[in-house]
Amino acid sequence: MVGTFGGALEARHIDASDGKLVADVVGEIETEENVLVIRRIHVSMRLAAAADVRETVERVHGIYAMKCPLYRTLRGAIQLTSSYELVGARASC
Repeated sequence: MVGTFGGALEARHIDASDGKLVADVVGEIETEENVLVIRRIHVSMRLAAAADVRETVERVHGIYAMKCPLYRTLRGAIQLTSSYELVGARASC
């Protein structure tokens, strides 16, 4: 999911390379008949970019999942969600 989101940003000339886009992934597991089953996965992404791209990032976040092979494959079996946070771009030396 992160790769698809990053690719969609790059296609819109928003740099998501070199550590500018990072993610934490949390899975929630339940027991079903004494077997551990993944029920929910949430991907929290952080993008280091200027505030002026917020509208584009928001639009991309709203549509990218349906272009993601992982999301399209698993969406019927596991609840997959994502969020993003736009953080100030780091100054380069």
